[in-house]
Parts: sequence; structure tokens; C-alpha cells
Amino acid sequence: MFDHPELDRRTLLRAGLGAAAVAVVGSELAFPAAARAASGADLDWIISCDEWGARPPADPLSISAIATNKIIVHHMAFPNSTDYSEEHAKQLARDCQDLHMDGNGWSDTGQHFTVSRGGHVLEGRRGSLERLQAGDRQMISAHCPGENGRAIGIENEGTYVTDTPPQELLDSLVKLCTTICQRYGLQAHDIFGHWDFRATLCPGAMFYREFPALRRRVFAELGTHLSDVPARRWPDIWRFVGGPVVRVAQYLLAFRGYPVPVNGVFDAATVAAVQDWQARNGIPVDIDATLTAPTWETLAPELEKDAVGIPVSAVQFMLNSKGYADVTVTGTYDHPTKKALKDLQHLHGLEPTGKVSTTTWCALVGGVVRQSFQKN
Repeated sequence: MFDHPELDRRTLLRAGLGAAAVAVVGSELAFPAAARAASGADLDWIISCDEWGARPPADPLSISAIATNKIIVHHMAFPNSTDYSEEHAKQLARDCQDLHMDGNGWSDTGQHFTVSRGGHVLEGRRGSLERLQAGDRQMISAHCPGENGRAIGIENEGTYVTDTPPQELLDSLVKLCTTICQRYGLQAHDIFGHWDFRATLCPGAMFYREFPALRRRVFAELGTHLSDVPARRWPDIWRFVGGPVVRVAQYLLAFRGYPVPVNGVFDAATVAAVQDWQARNGIPVDIDATLTAPTWETLAPELEKDAVGIPVSAVQFMLNSKGYADVTVTGTYDHPTKKALKDLQHLHGLEPTGKVSTTTWCALVGGVVRQSFQKN
């Protein structure tokens, strides 16, 4: 679930003083008249804050000044309720808001939208539904530091470390993700999980296994052409995020000779190493040390099944983090590692060779590969 501050520093740096043009004051959105969008009947299936009885925000809320570039999916780490009613979903939204405001001290619900196990979709942070209707800028949220101003956060009721979400939830999540993509100009390959940017068990290993199928369904609903899908959509980690993917990047930087700690914290040494690697390889140096596609693709070595050493440790660490409990970090390409890799490759529509190609690296670290949209 959530354990994060509401306003990430990157959003403040990008926006500048006063650049976020609108704010929420109490329960009323303060938009310029021209920016207001009439509520459309096509979003009536989303239960608004007023409809589920939300409290007013404790503080003014802001609209991001930067463009939305992804969806981040979460699980709530709440019990897997068998009550699929609308009333239960509304109570869930109230309980979540109380937890975030009274327990975490936040201004409002952390996420933009919530999906109940019964498939009911609810507005989370006030203003999110109106911004979805407008489709231009999102509310600054509290679901993932470093991504709060550029990623739409969706909480899903339940805990999915060992259980799979019910079909009702998955069906509504597809509908919601499709709508968000249509409104914000995103694609199915822009859907990620919380743990791709943070050290957390969220969205749960069993839920995460559903992501390739989730993306394929959104891809079909959007009518996207396969040629419009990049060969590899890497997670764009940068100096304002952390977690397992950052740790993998640190393993690979250490393999390339950089003295960086392998701890999942995007610290100054990691920033300097990423930027130096970019400069040495003729890649545009990113001010925030973002691991761009060329950065990943030059950093990650292809591995045969007799490989040993730091890159193998990176593979094993990530496999274990994603629920492959039989895989341990030994630096040796052992049978459990090959078996887990083949399962991961199959899940993403790749040939299950057990070797680590550049495309397998992308799928391993939470990215999206074109082949996953060809899988039947």
C-alpha cells in the first residue's frame, strides 16, 4: 500500500514557483473558467467522491504542471473481502481515506482511483475524476514518490501476494486503464506496478503475473497497432525513486566498474555513475540520471546459461523479488534461475530459452516488450 509523502520534489522542481495553475481548496476545485470540463455521462460508471461520501481535503490540493506518462497499479493490502456490493465499495473508499488522512497525515486519499473486488470503480483523491474528464493534467497524488505528479495511481482492493484478483476486479481495471489511456494519450505499454519504482510487496506477486494479460486486454480495447508498440518500454527510473529496479541498475553499474552501493537507494553515487555511463557511451546525459532506453540497453549484458558473477546476481535478486522463492542470489546460473527465467519469458510471450537477452532484461526489470502483445 502507501508509505509516502504527497508532493514529490521533482514535481516542485518541474513546476517552479506558482507554475501549478490550479488548486483544490477544501472540496471545491479552483479552475479557470475555460479549464472546466463538463461532467460527461461516459464516466458515470466511476463513483465520485461526493457519491461515496468523501471528507473534504484537509489542505489545498494541486494539479500537476507536468504531463502524465504512465499508470501505476497497486493492491491495498486489505483483506480479500467476499462482499462485492457497491455499499461495501463505498465503505472501502471511506476507510481508505480515513487511513490516509488520519493515519498517514495526508491531505486526502493517496491514489487517484480505487477498484473494489466487486469491480466497482471509485474516485480517490478529489479532483481526479474531473481531471480525467478533461484529460490534460492530473492531480498531484501520494501513491509513489517521484511519480506523484506524472503517474495515475490505481488502488485495487485486496492482497495479492499469494492470491489472484477476482475477475470482476480485473474487468473493471481493464476498463479504467483503457479510459485513462484514451484521456491522457497513454498506451497499454505505459502500465506499471508499484514495485517497479519503490521497495514494496505491492502490487503482489500473483497480481503482477496478471499484468501481461492486463496490458494485452487494454491494447485490444485501444485498437493499438503492434507497430506502434516500442520493442522495449523500460521503466524510466530516476533519482527520485528507489526499490528493486534501482538495485538491479546498481548491480549493473558495479559490474561496469562503478563503486556504487547496491542498496536500492538512488543516491549521489548512483546518479554520478549513471550520468558518467551515459556520457561515455554517447547517450544524452539526463539531469536526473533517468535510465533511458539507450542507458539500459548498453548497461545490461546479454547472458548465456554458463554466465557467472554480478549480472547473474542481479537477475537472481530480481527474480526472487518477484516471487520466485526458489531463486537465491549466488552469482551462478543454476537450475532454479534458469527455470524461473523460462517461466518469466513464457509469461511475456518470449521464447523460453533461459538465457538473458536485452529483451528478457527489459521484462525482468518491470518493462514491457512488444512480444507480450503477440501472445495468445
